[in-house]
Amino acid sequence: MNDRKQHVINKAHQLFIEKGFQATSIQDILDFSGISKGTFYKYFSSKSELLIAIYKATFKKLQKERDDLLIGKSPSDIEVFIKQLVMQMISNRKNKLIALYEEVMSTNDVDLKQYIRIARLRSLRWMYTRFIDIFGEKNKPYLLDCAIMFQGLMQHNLQYNRLATDSNEKISQVVRFSVNRLVKMVDEVAQAEEQLHPPELLDNWLPGLQKNNHELIVQFYKIVSPMRNCITKHFQDKNDQEKYNELLDFIQEEIMHTRAPRKFLIESTLQTLQNNAAGVWEKELHQLNEIITAYFHQLEENEEEH
Repeated sequence: MNDRKQHVINKAHQLFIEKGFQATSIQDILDFSGISKGTFYKYFSSKSELLIAIYKATFKKLQKERDDLLIGKSPSDIEVFIKQLVMQMISNRKNKLIALYEEVMSTNDVDLKQYIRIARLRSLRWMYTRFIDIFGEKNKPYLLDCAIMFQGLMQHNLQYNRLATDSNEKISQVVRFSVNRLVKMVDEVAQAEEQLHPPELLDNWLPGLQKNNHELIVQFYKIVSPMRNCITKHFQDKNDQEKYNELLDFIQEEIMHTRAPRKFLIESTLQTLQNNAAGVWEKELHQLNEIITAYFHQLEENEEEH
């Protein structure tokens, strides 16, 4: 993403926070960001597409920060999960994501509503996969139900906490309180062997979520995060940093969120990384190649089964 487009995204986000999405006109955005109408439509087809770009930029930053917290740590460490949640809740409050969600859901914009629904399901999927890390495969049949209940628990605890205080310091207490309840919840549901929603439903709810590939996804993130750190460390030119990060973003988007990942494009992207990285991440790139090869092998096996 070039600097000018990012500038418009940042300025529009500021306006949406201050005035609300519906109350902000395209002309407001043009005046506040200092661009022409032609420049706006070069980047975005509508105000809704701009809002989606804001969501994507915010989520990408949050995702990287959450993944960075796992570097050198055990995924089963519940303290790391608490730190990830605190970071996410502070980000949501800072960026007024909940307020923007609620405003969007009251509109008639079908595309925006669909994007929000998918974003919420992706958040649920992330939580479910983290629960597998923390509570183990033996509890997997019950963890989608627990993730759904925990999201509701967190939402209401935070909602009423906002009435009590505007301080971000309290968010940590709310998260820890809620996670302590979660531990008891998982134990109780597993002991009762009660299941409301089988985890397989996630395959139907979300395009791009491949069956039985949790371990591959975990390995993918473990490799990509240090590669991003290498980009920052070894490439001083901002354009080079942007180029390599966008290549990794493309692979991640294809793997995680595309119903039919395009193997030839992923292989071409990997080749570009190989040709231009000057040996900076030779080991990591080799590992990434192995993971993606296993990923497509698994896809082929799934297709043969069906």
